[in-house]
Amino acid sequence: MVIAEVEEFLRECERSGDAAYVAFKLLLERLDDPFTRSAARVFLAKLQSRFDDKEAADECFRTYHFRIHDVFLAVCEGYDKREKLTLLEIPSIFIPEDWSFTFYEGINRHPESIFKEKTVAELGCGNGWISIALAAKWLPSKVYGLDINPRAIKVAWINLYLNALDENGNYIYDQERKTLLDRVEFHESDLLGYCRDNKMELDRIVGCIPQILNPNPEAMSKMITENASEEFLYSLSNYCALQGFVEDQFGLGLIARAVEEGISIIKPMGFMIFNIGGRPGQGVCRRLFERRGFRITKLWQTKVLQAADTDISALVEIEKNSPHRFEFFMGLVGDQPICARTALAYVRSGGRISHSLSVFSCQLRHPSQVKTIFDFLKNDGFKEISSSLDLSFEDEAVAEEKIPFLAHLAGFLKNSSFLPVEPPAGNVRFRNLIAGFLKMYHHIPLTSENVVVFPSRAAAIENVLRLFLPPLAIVDENLTKQLPKHWLTSSGAEVARDGEMTVIEAPRQSDLMIELIKRLRPQVVVTGMASFEAITSSAFEHLLSATRLVGARLFLDLSDHLELSSLPPSNGVLNFLASHVLPPHAALLCGLLKNQVYSDLEVAFVISEEVSTVNALAKTVELLAGQTPLLSQFYYGCLLRELLAFQIPDRHPSPLREAAAASPPETISLAGTVASVFARAEPPTNQSLLPVPAMVRAAVFEGFARQNVAEPEADVRPGILSLLRRTLGLAITPEFFFSGDTPLSLFSRLAFFCARSGGTLCFPAGSPGNYASAAKLLGAATVVIPTHPDEGFKLTAPALSDALRHIINPWIYLSAPTSAPAGSVYTRCQIRSLVAASAAAGARVLVLDSSFSGLEFGKEEEEEEEGAENWGLGQKDGEFAVVVLGGLSLELLTGGLDFGYLVLDNSVLGETFASFYQGLSKPHSTLRYALRKLLALKAAPSGPLQTAVLQQKSLLRRRSDRLTQVLRECGWEVDPNAGGMTLVARPTAYLGRTMTLEGSPVVVDEDSVSDMLVQTTGLRVNSGTWTGLPGYCSFSLALQDDCFDQVLLALCNFHQILLT
Repeated sequence: MVIAEVEEFLRECERSGDAAYVAFKLLLERLDDPFTRSAARVFLAKLQSRFDDKEAADECFRTYHFRIHDVFLAVCEGYDKREKLTLLEIPSIFIPEDWSFTFYEGINRHPESIFKEKTVAELGCGNGWISIALAAKWLPSKVYGLDINPRAIKVAWINLYLNALDENGNYIYDQERKTLLDRVEFHESDLLGYCRDNKMELDRIVGCIPQILNPNPEAMSKMITENASEEFLYSLSNYCALQGFVEDQFGLGLIARAVEEGISIIKPMGFMIFNIGGRPGQGVCRRLFERRGFRITKLWQTKVLQAADTDISALVEIEKNSPHRFEFFMGLVGDQPICARTALAYVRSGGRISHSLSVFSCQLRHPSQVKTIFDFLKNDGFKEISSSLDLSFEDEAVAEEKIPFLAHLAGFLKNSSFLPVEPPAGNVRFRNLIAGFLKMYHHIPLTSENVVVFPSRAAAIENVLRLFLPPLAIVDENLTKQLPKHWLTSSGAEVARDGEMTVIEAPRQSDLMIELIKRLRPQVVVTGMASFEAITSSAFEHLLSATRLVGARLFLDLSDHLELSSLPPSNGVLNFLASHVLPPHAALLCGLLKNQVYSDLEVAFVISEEVSTVNALAKTVELLAGQTPLLSQFYYGCLLRELLAFQIPDRHPSPLREAAAASPPETISLAGTVASVFARAEPPTNQSLLPVPAMVRAAVFEGFARQNVAEPEADVRPGILSLLRRTLGLAITPEFFFSGDTPLSLFSRLAFFCARSGGTLCFPAGSPGNYASAAKLLGAATVVIPTHPDEGFKLTAPALSDALRHIINPWIYLSAPTSAPAGSVYTRCQIRSLVAASAAAGARVLVLDSSFSGLEFGKEEEEEEEGAENWGLGQKDGEFAVVVLGGLSLELLTGGLDFGYLVLDNSVLGETFASFYQGLSKPHSTLRYALRKLLALKAAPSGPLQTAVLQQKSLLRRRSDRLTQVLRECGWEVDPNAGGMTLVARPTAYLGRTMTLEGSPVVVDEDSVSDMLVQTTGLRVNSGTWTGLPGYCSFSLALQDDCFDQVLLALCNFHQILLT
């Protein structure tokens, strides 16, 4: 329709609100056209002049479904001294009122420079008046007015033309010779969707967003189009729908979503300004921003009357179902808040209610890090974490430490498809950071090769003593609390039995310690230093001299004196090492426990410049614990990285250091049993490098992100007992439940208990080699019970009964249901028969290790068994006990993030084991929180975790079939597997063949084939020595895709080399 006359236009508008909208939409087309723009603006001026006072404008709104009127701003406002805005309003668009005027007043509290030449977005712009006023006053480079209501955007464009051109159709230029058309755009957008889709970065985000939950939730699910009803489109301005945020319960969900969307788009130094109604309470309003990492400033606060057309019944329903109370006031003068229920009753009786209205300005306190965190949380499956995330801190020092760590953790979990199993010496990057810190801040030129990492200081001290097994050790009395009790004596007069150790406690004062060293002549000394002695190097030098004279090894604890700070205090020991090489008989020990955030999160390290000492200590970690928890190293690594990130590397030349004297010949070396175990031990190759599912990474992040985790939230015991019932058919409520960083660390304690009890650990042939090595390292007598390939190398009841006839006090180890490393799977009937055979033969303990189970992919179907059983765990006071040892790495697909548990219900055994359990490093509450969540997911009948488990089982099955095929084609005899991450095979076709290595002929035999694989192809597998199956090597299935393909290629290459 071509609009020529005002009267014709009005007749069209009079038909209905929809007809009026269509008429203005056609007029907008003329405004958009530069050739007809001026005439269209003149027509709007004539239309406005037809209704030139308030009464006439209101009558126009009722009759013709629109009005054009002037909104007056402050006198001589802004750069162009604009006093008013001319605005079009229609019924389906939110009409400016106290709510938006208060918001504009809050924006006005900012200085004029805050928006000048900035890129700004206004959310919920409605008819666009705030975007236009902001552009007119502050001259930003661009303002994007955004609204989900398509009619609002059309009206906003008309209002832009109304104010960019004067009544005569001429452009209005500002002092920079630009018009409002150069500075403002309007776009239909669900919050910041337009900016996100166009990859914009914003300097400022402002928003006046609805905060009442729609009393009819289904209404908000309608498709939003410009043809929707006027009532529905208008409701978009008054109500918000559920957004999936915890703030929904307060009607703040839409603002919460806007804030989180804004985090990814706002520039690091940008800020957001929002209008917040005080109905939920000021604390709730502030927390919405603070828990997302914002510093907030309240710009302005007043009271406004609650809009008469806004239904607050949804808030009444929330009060009925929660303890929260909303805040309203009776009229504008009341100062005592009333709840929503009282407010609704007051309104229905004819009263008017008000609520406080605040304008908040908020800015990210750590912009880059918070952006990284929320970018991570955008991934599928991470939405729930957003509700529990809390980046508000009363102590700024906590924020300075935790937010950067969470950002590093988010980046790591986002970019890593798997959680790696760390080397025994510790994460290489973490060790490099320790060495880098000592080099940068204390000028000690060390490398990662000088550092070995332990789960805790107590673990480091215990491993040191086990490594050397000195007949006599002197240990600082402050460091003995978690050592095995039988090592401790009241005086040096007692003589230890052959092969055992006596530990003497000594005071932490160097002169007294030196006196004891001279008189008692110990082989190992572990001590700390008093604070006053750590200031200079004198006490340390005297300790070095005293221990060297008697041939003792010195391990000096610096835990109380090493500060992770950009201004660390002077330290006499470290000052000494800056100019002197650490003598070979000495090492430094440090437990990291001092941090602002996770008070009980610990990791420790030992520094030595004697390579053999570092390697030997790393081997103790490998055999007794498996690894130091990954995330403990990651946390302290983040602290160190922050201290090193701003430093210029190698700015100072490495100092010349005085060489250390050689250790005297009488210095104690590795204990004989330790050396023999080390000589035969191999690093296990059965760790998982399979992808870690999103829900696992989400749970890990949430565990660290949560604040003030209550103990029940981190209690994994109920979930683990439920898991045992479902997977093993065990119905138990054990009296004793123990947890450790790894199943191996708990087994080590059991093996030590067995050794002290005079027991003999019986391993079926084909048990994990590191378990057998740990038992030998701890002095336990061991026996291998034969198994047969025809049985899949599973232990049988007759073989067990026959073997136990000749063994006194047997303790039996059984990897079940999945037998590792062979990968065979025991049925429940077979396990039950082994339990019965063990009890009948007089065994003391059966250790049922389920830590290699959970990924059975070829298990034969068993008949359903009614109920569950306790397999002897219910015998609380009997002579025979079944101990369930387990882990969650395979059950929950956590990869290198391990957790061990030990369950028993025998009071005699449990109480005694508790004394051996003392001193073991325990899983941190952050990990236990994550595992508890994952255990709950595991217990569900179906879900994403069950799907991921099925996918990994399918992957392992395919790889098992593929590897079996390649091995057989290359002449290996393969034992079929049905679960787990490994299979075993024997190089039958190669035995007796000769190949040339380094120019010399070598005959292939069962003991040398694994070494030959490494030397010729680089492929490392565990040999028959490790598997306990002579001639059988163990191959891993749980590798990354490219690594698995390389294994297959290496086997083919090895086959080709032998043939030629």
